[in-house]
Amino acid sequence: MKFGIIKERKNPPDRRVVFAPDALAKLKQLYPEASVFVESSDIRIFSDQQYKSMGITVADDVSDCDILFGVKEVPVENLIPNKSYFFFSHTIKKQPYNKKLLQAVLEKNITLYDHETIVDEHNRRLIGFGKYAGMVGVYNGIRAFGIKFELFKLPKAETLSGKDALIMHLKRITLPPLKFVITGTGKVGSGAQEILKAIKVKEITAENYLTKNYTQSVYVQLDALEYNKRTDGQTLDFVDFTQHPEAYTSNFEKFTKVSDIYIAGHFYANGAPIILTQEMLNAKDCKIRVVADVSCDVNGPIASTLRSSTIAEPLYGYLPSENKEVDVFHPAAIVVMAVDNLPCEIPKDASEGFGEQFIEHVIPAFFNKDKDGILERAKITENGKLTERFSYLQDYVNNV
Repeated sequence: MKFGIIKERKNPPDRRVVFAPDALAKLKQLYPEASVFVESSDIRIFSDQQYKSMGITVADDVSDCDILFGVKEVPVENLIPNKSYFFFSHTIKKQPYNKKLLQAVLEKNITLYDHETIVDEHNRRLIGFGKYAGMVGVYNGIRAFGIKFELFKLPKAETLSGKDALIMHLKRITLPPLKFVITGTGKVGSGAQEILKAIKVKEITAENYLTKNYTQSVYVQLDALEYNKRTDGQTLDFVDFTQHPEAYTSNFEKFTKVSDIYIAGHFYANGAPIILTQEMLNAKDCKIRVVADVSCDVNGPIASTLRSSTIAEPLYGYLPSENKEVDVFHPAAIVVMAVDNLPCEIPKDASEGFGEQFIEHVIPAFFNKDKDGILERAKITENGKLTERFSYLQDYVNNV
């Protein structure tokens, strides 16, 4: 079996890669029957030479490989017919901007696997960059607070070498006694927590967070049932929330009255309640000054996320009284950080972590006849058609 690592061609350039050189060396060791080729790239975080030094073949053409791995969407004109591809296609929610991509995948008889659809039998995602988004999200949130109140200056995350450098710079500043609230206990939440713990921000219970004052920075991490409640007053479980999101309303307001920085790292499903409303942010007793929206659902559950921001211009101001964007330094502005590709800021760490997950959860399926159904569940298209699991996309691709 021939595996090919393709060059990222989407703009703006993405320096991440599915497999770091070490990961490919490990893959070859575990599966000697596999051939691995890396398409030459001048933008990747790892140089061609770094792959060559691990005994990996670097080539200008990987079109004879069976399976092609990328991170971002492959431009339509670069799709090679009759191949199998892995990349983030951003089509499974019927995203209008990628309809032509999925149509081209079907026309070119490509078997498409999406990194987002790689799940276990309980539908839990097995791989992703979420942890690294959480890490950068916290850093950017603290950096935004320093900028807004002219307390300290942190360099942009993208100028640093990775996670360890983020932590080193955060340790150099003196934080006032801030309260951080994190929504979400998945990969994003775990990444956010890892940075806060590393810089000695203390985790406390929700009850203490809401009722006590501290002389040091503290944080609380909330699961979905701690910031949502059933409108009928019943207390049920998370399964009920996922099955009946429309039966819930936000219970987040009490946290807005005591929090300085909000790190949004939750999963948001269709029909789920708005978590942070304009009214909450406009209330006289709202204390939130920075919203670091890592999940970044525009027109989603966070009223202040009017648009996604960019790595080049990560911050904008939100004026809750008028629900509009203003300058960060407007006296009544809440600072919003809503970069939707945060892991790109620490591409080395993100790529290394992603490749480790891929070798653990996905690569074995190619050699054990997919005994756990990993590939079968992840497959969106095959033989020019949508698979049964993704047949709900038929009207999306039929639309001209």
